[in-house]
Amino acid sequence: MIADPALAPVLSGSMAVTRLSLAEFRCYPRLRLDLDARPVVLTGANGAGKTNLLEALSFLAPGRGLRRARLAEVGRLGAADAPWAVAAVLTTPEGPAEIGTAHEPPSGPVSPDGEARDGKRVVQVDGKPSRGQAQLAKLVSVVWLTPDMDRLFADGASARRRFLDRLVYGFDPEHARRVSTYEHAMRERTRVLRTPGAPADPSWLVALEDRMAREGGAIAVARRLLADRLGRAIALADGPFPKAGLRAVGAVENWLGEGPALAAEDRLRAALAASRAHDAASGGAASGPHRSDLEVRHLERDRPAAMCSTGEQKALLLSIVLANARLRALERGAPPILLLDEVAAHLDADRRAALYADLIALGAQAWLTGTDASLFAPLAGKAQFFRVADATVNVSENP
Repeated sequence: MIADPALAPVLSGSMAVTRLSLAEFRCYPRLRLDLDARPVVLTGANGAGKTNLLEALSFLAPGRGLRRARLAEVGRLGAADAPWAVAAVLTTPEGPAEIGTAHEPPSGPVSPDGEARDGKRVVQVDGKPSRGQAQLAKLVSVVWLTPDMDRLFADGASARRRFLDRLVYGFDPEHARRVSTYEHAMRERTRVLRTPGAPADPSWLVALEDRMAREGGAIAVARRLLADRLGRAIALADGPFPKAGLRAVGAVENWLGEGPALAAEDRLRAALAASRAHDAASGGAASGPHRSDLEVRHLERDRPAAMCSTGEQKALLLSIVLANARLRALERGAPPILLLDEVAAHLDADRRAALYADLIALGAQAWLTGTDASLFAPLAGKAQFFRVADATVNVSENP
């Protein structure tokens, strides 16, 4: 439900998975699904493999997927020697694309401390190897909500940062590269600072801190900008979902509010240099966007999201995700692919109807899971229905 015509999505293009192929992924030895661009409804008993399909789709985006599992844990039980793989054929506003990603197990013996290594994740785009996962953000935007995120507003800041970063990826594909580069530089700085018996190399530290300052400043700018824009978009939307106020908060974000971006970078660079002794003892870095947070308030109730009920928090999350999808459609020609795990069961009838209406109006390929097919009855004739049982997926009749 969109109150302002300026926020009506641009439906000239679409972003959808038209073929999904899995190999040795979780409970699936092999699977191929052929689809169209409509929403996808997956129903079945708990443990049937519905969420595993959403997790596979989440690997089309940069990162560790919606469960944040170690790569070696994602492979099918009983098939330890067979690496898992996910492949998809996509429609995008820029044209068709093919993505493949797989686990490449570590070669050679375990590490000196006896711990097994995790290997790495490799990516192919249109049949050609990609140098990193950041390329994925340039092709496809994937956003998810899972039951594990019900405590997103009450738990620590790291999950909220990751949630905000996934939203930013859809507008600024370079954000994924910046986050990866920043985190790599921070880990290398920590290694240099904590190397026993060897004095830290000042020139190498200066170079690493300069990289952290440049990338960290850009990360904070992107987070702050999108949080502000989402807040404005939510304020203009109509319907039963609550109004959410959003703000990216942290030292770097505060500096951006006090002056130009280059000045904020200089302050971060100086803060890193000043905290070397502290960071050598504690690990990590005392300052930087890795310590920032996403602050969310329920505006009608004038209270932090963390103080709202579980149902209100779920509705706030959906309000944010739908606003993000509208902005994404407006700017890039298509909304993101939405992975909504067990969302419908926790919404009342009015909010379920509003959610489905928004998804159809947006032209979004949303993947929805649930145990009760009747909850998805309003989508009859407007979505693709599949029944999942014992790691098999079959076309299902409309509820």
